Amino acid sequence: MSSASPVPPSKEKLNILSFAGKNKILHLGWMAFFLTFFVWFNHAPFLSAIGETLDLTKQQVKTLLILNVALTIPARVIIGMLTDKFGPRIVYTCILAFGAIPCFTFAFAQDYETLALSRFLMGFIGAGFVVGIRLISDWFPANELGTAEGIYGGWGNFGSAAAAMLLPTMAIGFAAWFGGAEGWRYACATSGVVMALYSIIFYIKVRDTPKGSTYFKPKKNGAMTVTSTGDFWLMMVFKIPMYLALAILAWKLSPSGVSLLTQSTVNIIYGALVALYIYEFVSSYRHNKEVFTTEVPEAQRYDFKQVGVLNILYFATFGSELAVVSMLPLFYQETFDLSIVAAGLLASSYAFMNLMSRPGGGWLSDRFGRKTTLLILTAGLALGYLLMGFVNSGWPIALALVITMFCSFFVQAGEGAVFAVIPLIKRSMTGQFAGMAGAYGNTGSVVYLTVLSMVSYQAFFFVIAVTAVVGFLALFLLKEPSGVIVEEMPDGTFAEIKVGH
Repeated sequence: MSSASPVPPSKEKLNILSFAGKNKILHLGWMAFFLTFFVWFNHAPFLSAIGETLDLTKQQVKTLLILNVALTIPARVIIGMLTDKFGPRIVYTCILAFGAIPCFTFAFAQDYETLALSRFLMGFIGAGFVVGIRLISDWFPANELGTAEGIYGGWGNFGSAAAAMLLPTMAIGFAAWFGGAEGWRYACATSGVVMALYSIIFYIKVRDTPKGSTYFKPKKNGAMTVTSTGDFWLMMVFKIPMYLALAILAWKLSPSGVSLLTQSTVNIIYGALVALYIYEFVSSYRHNKEVFTTEVPEAQRYDFKQVGVLNILYFATFGSELAVVSMLPLFYQETFDLSIVAAGLLASSYAFMNLMSRPGGGWLSDRFGRKTTLLILTAGLALGYLLMGFVNSGWPIALALVITMFCSFFVQAGEGAVFAVIPLIKRSMTGQFAGMAGAYGNTGSVVYLTVLSMVSYQAFFFVIAVTAVVGFLALFLLKEPSGVIVEEMPDGTFAEIKVGH
């Protein structure tokens, strides 16, 4: 067995002030992610304005929040597989280019049905995050990987904060220029134009791997590969919550919710979800049937339990961030009786912390160990959401803002720490692992936003705090990555890739 490095030896170090080599790829990557999040959450600061323009009920507005994140659940799994097979350059370019289409239809929708369908389709844009995780993992060595992934995720996630800060002002300018009270339409559409233009830059400037480096692909495509029978059954159990989240969405669209779909249509969706799960079960079995008859060599195994724990953590971290970013402008507006612009600026403080907190989580993982870092950060985010649950109109706005930023630091640093682990499980499957963990983040957001549609803001924050405690307990099952990853080379030989912090 030979020994290999994931990236050719280089004196070049991670340097955010540099725009050359792997640092250029990092910057081009986070800017792509930034634009996808900017477009994905371009509706958040305008929820009340959109409701007034189309005369929507509060339930219809809150359902838009759920629709916005729903498609990302299957999309992240699919995009993860496509990324491992075709490479980040092609896949990210397609997401950036074609994601602009539903952005335009949303911006100029004249009825709730078009608005809802466009928002649902825009969930596909949120899958772009997974592509960059694989891209960065192939350009940076293990001792810099957590920091690099944290910068990519944190600076990219800041797109949602930038949308909350910039788009309301843009909307006012467009309204003054064109007249009328629908400046939000032009602001949303402009964000889609910028994203589509950036797809050209990304395609021209990005490479999948450094020159001379091997792009590791899964030995088989079509489903996630596992290396033991126990892992197969565990994987299929972890698939169930993603289907349940989609079933929850169907229920919200039924006559029991906003009546966007008839009950018979919803029943058909339920049946289709069951059929899809059975199909995926059969496909996964066929893909992995060798593990039921042949023992995989120890050196080539990975422990799916590691992926499962990280799924749970991302449910609580990124799932809660997606939900909170979606509702926070409305929360500030209603709780403290603020204008749209003021509420958007205050709410952006939550996502603003991404600039430092998510890279900080990756950096802490690189320096002090991944499991220890995750334990501390998960405990912090549970406390943060507990405190947010006590915020009400009687609080000084400044104190509410401090609590929001305190909470968001631990949430986003936890996200950075999760993705400091994922690329170190099995490099050739990084896209798939990132896709599944990312899908769990969206599953969490669907669950949390559904809870929000039924309870008060305070109860919503308390529910997130409880799930964070569950994630903290699950962390005791996580193993600190160490040793080597064994990957199959294109010539059929196996290479040892060093990992660890």
